Amino acid sequence: MDQLPLEGMPRRLYACTPSRLNTWLDCPRRYRFTYLDRPTPSKGPPWAHTSVGISVHNALAAWWREPYERRTPAVAGTLLTRGWINEGFRDAEQSASWRDRARDMVTGYTAALDPAVEPVGVERTVATRTSVVALSGRIDRLDQRGGELVVVDYKTGRRPLDTDDARSSLALAVYAIASSRVMHRPCHRVELHHLPTGSVVEWEHTDESLARHLSHAEEIATEAAEADERYKEWSATATRPKGADRSPPRVPEEIDALFPPRTGPLCSWCDFRRHCPEGRAASEERRPWDGLAD
Repeated sequence: MDQLPLEGMPRRLYACTPSRLNTWLDCPRRYRFTYLDRPTPSKGPPWAHTSVGISVHNALAAWWREPYERRTPAVAGTLLTRGWINEGFRDAEQSASWRDRARDMVTGYTAALDPAVEPVGVERTVATRTSVVALSGRIDRLDQRGGELVVVDYKTGRRPLDTDDARSSLALAVYAIASSRVMHRPCHRVELHHLPTGSVVEWEHTDESLARHLSHAEEIATEAAEADERYKEWSATATRPKGADRSPPRVPEEIDALFPPRTGPLCSWCDFRRHCPEGRAASEERRPWDGLAD
């Protein structure tokens, strides 16, 4: 590991997931709310589209855990129905309609799979490290095709995907690197499986493109780690509210400036929008079910 030039002590690795790095890129203020402020600021109501995504992911993971003879589309539909998350919808009717649509997604998707081809991993956690960052994450599915591993990521959003989504994804690149190092097999192909349309978007990385993604992750980690350290130094001496008030202490301007809001369309979907005046001014309020496709 790198050495600090004056103290001669090992540099502490920044431990994170790709999600944490992307949160820093999207909005440092949301990053602070999510990972640093304790207690965590209250979130808005749950999102219906998140309920759909989690329900579908859980059903597909459970399907692969079934014995071979039960890996049928009908069983996939049953698993979806049993594990349906009924949060964020306008009413029971909308929830039931989307449960049926999600069931159609998983039954149609699994009908095209060969249940005899066992994945290398399902909901598999992988990790890797450099001299700067310790990265870990959980992959939806890890296949082996020929002599190489393939990272598979399920998507349920309303927006169709294209090749750039797979090529530019920091998370998928990190998963490929970590999978290769954990499993000791090459991994260059990453795939996005969009269940609403049944489309598969893929990208074949090179060693060079994966190295660029990893270098980018280190750059983000360095920025975030420096802000983290400043925050923790302040937090260690901050005066905490007494009594029943468990809200975090007021963040001084010099610390708040390290975590500026990055306003834009994403502010409408931020769980912490109510705590961010800039985000509220830059976006319209969304109802919990507005993220569902038409």
